[in-house]
Amino acid sequence: MNQKLTIRRFNVLVSLSLSLTLLLGCSGAKSDNSAELEFWTMQLAPKFNDYFAELNGNFETENQDTEIRWIDIPWSAMESKILTAISANTAPDLVNLNPNFASQLATRNAWLDLDEVINPEDKAIYLPNIWQASSIKVCQENQCEQDIFGIPWYLTTRVTIYNQQLLQQAGITQPPKTYAELKQVAQQVKAQTGKYAFFITFVPTDSGEVLESMVQMGVRLIDEEGKAAFDTPEGIAAFRYWVELYQQKLLPPEVLTQGHRFGVELYQAGETALLSSGAEFLSAIANNAPTIAEVSAAAPQITGKTGKKNVAVMNLAIPRNTEKPEEALKYALYVTNTENQLEFAQQANVLPSTTEAVKQYINNLEQETTTTPIQQARKVSAMQLKDAEVLIPAMDNLQLLQKAIYENLQSAMLGEKTVEQAVKDAASEWNNTES
Repeated sequence: MNQKLTIRRFNVLVSLSLSLTLLLGCSGAKSDNSAELEFWTMQLAPKFNDYFAELNGNFETENQDTEIRWIDIPWSAMESKILTAISANTAPDLVNLNPNFASQLATRNAWLDLDEVINPEDKAIYLPNIWQASSIKVCQENQCEQDIFGIPWYLTTRVTIYNQQLLQQAGITQPPKTYAELKQVAQQVKAQTGKYAFFITFVPTDSGEVLESMVQMGVRLIDEEGKAAFDTPEGIAAFRYWVELYQQKLLPPEVLTQGHRFGVELYQAGETALLSSGAEFLSAIANNAPTIAEVSAAAPQITGKTGKKNVAVMNLAIPRNTEKPEEALKYALYVTNTENQLEFAQQANVLPSTTEAVKQYINNLEQETTTTPIQQARKVSAMQLKDAEVLIPAMDNLQLLQKAIYENLQSAMLGEKTVEQAVKDAASEWNNTES
């Protein structure tokens, strides 16, 4: 009996030893340095090494008791790494995420509720619509409340990059501003040039642009209880819009099988007239397809009857289990203050999220003496912020909502279902997911 007990204890000790070895050996495992604050970002090294060296050096000079350990994670690896770290209680003290992914962990109570720790003066410097992008309704024991799980950092808004030459060949003088105009342009470009006006993906795991277009058209996706709210005349009209474009052969057939990247390739090859992307992408077009870049210009994002324009937000979240919540908050507010945001926005060709930084950013653009296509695109992008908001609020299981809508849209586009049936089926699938 004693021998069995000894063997059992030995096995337990071996298991514990192996577990500790694995945890300590993992990349990104937290240091024992009590002065160290660990900060993870996404896909910013090595381009911004100098920026963070200066930023962190200045912070450490002002805060002698804190040392910043900056770790940059590849975009494709961040979700799995932060999930593992949260589960193993080895998460950093501050992490850079987007609201949609961060919200999945917010429903598991992974993040510090910032409304509990941030003062109103600090909160007030950010654009109000952008601040709300990192909020989610969390329900526990039949009680629900709105949690703020992230501090806004940098932003991007889509612009419409258009091929002036191709539009002129089709007899079009101005790029479309609305989806109604887009349909007319699509018809005219196809009739006059044989090419397509644009590409948009219906692949469930790719871009959410079709979902956003529905909101811009006046569709409400879910209600306060989380149930489908798009089985309405507005929802049916939005489904019918995309179904008709496809069935009238005004969309490339690959919209059912290829992602946004394929649309980029089509535009750079001169096969489409319009591309929905960030202003900074004009630089990539100049490198990849200089002849297309020469005839490209930027216009505001296409929208629907609501006039709404989408903005993508990157934020900073503080894990609830951090041992340094005050230091993490102080550093997050430092990274995202007006001065530091403006500097980062100018270097990264993105937009800042504080009200004052946006004003200064636009003012700086207006004072530039030259007007290159990329400068013009940046100005268009910045000027959209007054109408911009996160069209798809942070929510749990967003990917399942997109899957239900996109797959049923595809069925209607292929003639396997009527538009009305596709809408009903998508709503039913989502509601069954929620129940």
